[in-house]
Amino acid sequence: MAIQNAARGNRVAYAETAFGDSALNDLKDLIARNTAWANKIKKQQPNFFSQLAEEQRPEYLWIGCSDSRVSTERILDLQPGEMFVHRNIANLVVHDDLSCTSVVQYAVEVLKVRHIIVCGHYGCGGVAAALNEQPLGLIDNWLRHIGDVARLHTDELSRLQGQPKVDRLCELNVIEQMNNLCASPSVLSAWESGSPLTIHGLIYQLDQGVLRQLTPSVSSLSERNT
Repeated sequence: MAIQNAARGNRVAYAETAFGDSALNDLKDLIARNTAWANKIKKQQPNFFSQLAEEQRPEYLWIGCSDSRVSTERILDLQPGEMFVHRNIANLVVHDDLSCTSVVQYAVEVLKVRHIIVCGHYGCGGVAAALNEQPLGLIDNWLRHIGDVARLHTDELSRLQGQPKVDRLCELNVIEQMNNLCASPSVLSAWESGSPLTIHGLIYQLDQGVLRQLTPSVSSLSERNT
């Protein structure tokens, strides 16, 4: 026990040296918030976590932006377990992105979700950076996909300037990512087998806290091709 306590003390001392008191205090605050939240839920619903631990049965997959202001469950007023979530910069669905495609496959083939939502948001920093075309380093490889969307809509975007141009590309990007999703093997296989699956495209308005549907949802191969 003495050796374990000494080792624990050494780890704490190392953490304080490496990260500083501020970082440790921030982490302690997060853990304290988690404890308070868990205790509140247990008081309101004593069996909530034990039931949640048994399995997940979400009806939705959400593919959204990593932006910290777009908190999926919070803006939809959902509970843990109701939404399967994948997030990345600018809510992209890229066919050679193994993370996103694996999430889609698991959601469709294992969880049997009935809806996939691609959601962007106005004022997206990734979209704005792609339009600026300034070298930023490694992330340029990712932003190039948004640049491709912009080139597909050069005529329309050339008539816009400033924030309206960024926001319109945010909308167009959601629609193009919907198209990419509709062409993914997992989605095509689900439709071919007759499984109920609908693809939606939404955009979130940060300054109002509201979602808006951008284009009609797609529920089948025939709808995809129209």
